[in-house]
Amino acid sequence: MVTRERPGTAADAVQGVVPRLVLEPATVEEAAEAMARAAAQKLVIAFVGGGTDLGLGGRPSRLDAVLRTGSLSRLVDHAPADQVVTAEAGMTLSALAEVLARHRQRLALDAPFPARATVGGVVAGNAFGPRRARFGAARDLVLGVSLVRADGTPAQGGAKVVKNVAGFDLPRLMVGSLGTLALLTRVTFRVHPLPETEATVLFPGLDAEKVRSLASAWRAAQLEPCSAVAVFASDRLDLGVSFEGFEAGVADQVARLVELGRKAGIAGERLGAPGAVAFRARHDAVREAGSLRVKLSAPPSRLSDMARSWLPPLLGELSPAAAAVYPTLGLAFASGEPASGAGLAAALRDARAAIVAAGGSLTVCEAPPAIRPTVDPWGPPPPSIDLMRALKDRFDPDRRLAPGRFVGGI
Repeated sequence: MVTRERPGTAADAVQGVVPRLVLEPATVEEAAEAMARAAAQKLVIAFVGGGTDLGLGGRPSRLDAVLRTGSLSRLVDHAPADQVVTAEAGMTLSALAEVLARHRQRLALDAPFPARATVGGVVAGNAFGPRRARFGAARDLVLGVSLVRADGTPAQGGAKVVKNVAGFDLPRLMVGSLGTLALLTRVTFRVHPLPETEATVLFPGLDAEKVRSLASAWRAAQLEPCSAVAVFASDRLDLGVSFEGFEAGVADQVARLVELGRKAGIAGERLGAPGAVAFRARHDAVREAGSLRVKLSAPPSRLSDMARSWLPPLLGELSPAAAAVYPTLGLAFASGEPASGAGLAAALRDARAAIVAAGGSLTVCEAPPAIRPTVDPWGPPPPSIDLMRALKDRFDPDRRLAPGRFVGGI
């Protein structure tokens, strides 16, 4: 087995750090062999799938080689009756969706850039979209993983059967690890049926208090939207609440939500298909456009602070600027082009200080090279930082896997 190798170029850089070598294994066995040779040569290595989350995390402190997973793109197994699928790490979300759709199924991870984002990258970056409100994040959908450890040893954890809860620790450790613990080669997911129909109800021009009160009302009424997104429109919020399932059930939930809004003096309407697509496009632009992209997290009860105090100064330093909030999850995203580097850096630091004081966090997901040195991408390390460092020492004792990329410089 021979892994394709070539010299690194600027196109292979990770946050401006160009590797001298690029490895492109065509099989899992070749990937393990490449990892073993990298260990023998003590090469510092990073893993790249679709490259959609390379801006997340810190700049690598060292980098000798990049291992690209694009050729590891096979469907390994799909058991439609068990609602379980296993794919190699380099398979894109779009390619996997096409395979699953033939059986009226889907992976309910609606991460950004689905045409480029890979199975392994989505897990390693803990990427997600608004359907997280209904289906959970990657850690809730990953059943098992196969990986290659830093020394080239293959390993696996979890299982293919949904009922089996043994062995889940290893899969969950890989979620959000940014390739700092091991190379993911295969992932097994729980999948869901494709819905018969979908519907989005739009409540335009709301303030944060009305968004929060309406969300409380639909929870009290036991409505189950698959997503709720509030997109900034100047100083107001356009709230889109989506339902999916069988037509009768969706129609009932839509009608009940519109009535809840009417009783609260909030006008809402069910969008037609073009309107729903247009609203989703507004959301996607926030998550995918702009040379600066940040994620804010805080308790959902602080939605008003998020919308009125923390986001506006940050958006004022971007032109154009865009933002969206997942009100039931306590998450917000802002993106755009920096108007002033110094002003933006100060706004990021001020927003982070306020959010951290409220028990939240601000993560820089993408930033221009001029901004990166001025703002820590992660912010203050969490209380679990010692445990994170111990895990790094256990999985990567030589610290050769993407050093410096993770929280606290891990």
